[in-house]
Amino acid sequence: MHGRIDVMNVWKTLLWLALAGFSALAAAQGMEPVPVRAAVADRFADRAMMLDAALAGERVVAVGARGEVILSDDGGRQWRQARQVPVDFTLTAVGFVDDKEGWAVGHGGVVIHTADGGETWQLQRSATDVDQPLFTVYFRDRQHGWAAGLWSLLLQTEDGGKTWTTLHLPVAAGSKRSDLNLLRFFPGSGDTLYLAAEQGTLFRSTDAGQHWDILATGSKASLWSGAVAQPAGALIVAGLGGKLLRSTDGGSQWQTVALPTSGSITRVQATPGLLTASSLEGKILQSRDEGVSWQVLWSAPQGLTTILVNRLGQVLPFSKEGVLKPVEGVAAKP
Repeated sequence: MHGRIDVMNVWKTLLWLALAGFSALAAAQGMEPVPVRAAVADRFADRAMMLDAALAGERVVAVGARGEVILSDDGGRQWRQARQVPVDFTLTAVGFVDDKEGWAVGHGGVVIHTADGGETWQLQRSATDVDQPLFTVYFRDRQHGWAAGLWSLLLQTEDGGKTWTTLHLPVAAGSKRSDLNLLRFFPGSGDTLYLAAEQGTLFRSTDAGQHWDILATGSKASLWSGAVAQPAGALIVAGLGGKLLRSTDGGSQWQTVALPTSGSITRVQATPGLLTASSLEGKILQSRDEGVSWQVLWSAPQGLTTILVNRLGQVLPFSKEGVLKPVEGVAAKP
């Protein structure tokens, strides 16, 4: 088994194989460590496959294939590559707590950190002898954060990522162990944190990540993303095959919501009075009634890997071909 895979297989692995319960990347344990190399300078970095994006103050930071990290200071119209990224593994998720401090995770079990708004990054963790990628990261503040990925790998830090400890999730009824792929963190109110996973599973912590319970959604579709609608707090999860579920009682009961797309939902983002979602069918969807009904805002010929609503209220779409132009027409702003 090769330690590195080509860019097109990254796309297939992340969004089809790994998220459906099988990972070609993790078919072997105890392999030889893969060398950790810095990402190379690339003047076409904004055309690389992008898998996640976040706001660092006014700045937009996106991450993706080959350790590409790109930055925009004008809302997503123009992009430049980060000056220094210590890994060339595919980066799957990124998050910031303010305009300076951020973290990204990805293949090789890597965690990288920036203290200058994404310009330069430092390696905090890698585990390249066990091919167990991280798919999601969330920090509550500059010290307390979580990262999660393949086979129920859940990590916690209380020192800004300098050290990480492994947490154990509860086992679902009828299962002998917890071995689900963990796909997306999203915050609730107060100390509540959610973690969307495979097989319609949603984990919830009400004590800032110390203990977790399982919210049964009644679905078997892998949940790739989720959000808590503002201001009333409806709970939304979505993922494989265009499945979207909605709960108004904290996850005790769920309703399936019909969507104007059959494509898998890759990202759901909540901003005040508005929910925005992206699909592998190339559509951007929006709801102004906390997820009860959805309309198509915009369609692209290629599948969308993620979206981000910028400070101007525009939607920034990303794809396996890189960055697309900002989409206008969003009334509510973050």
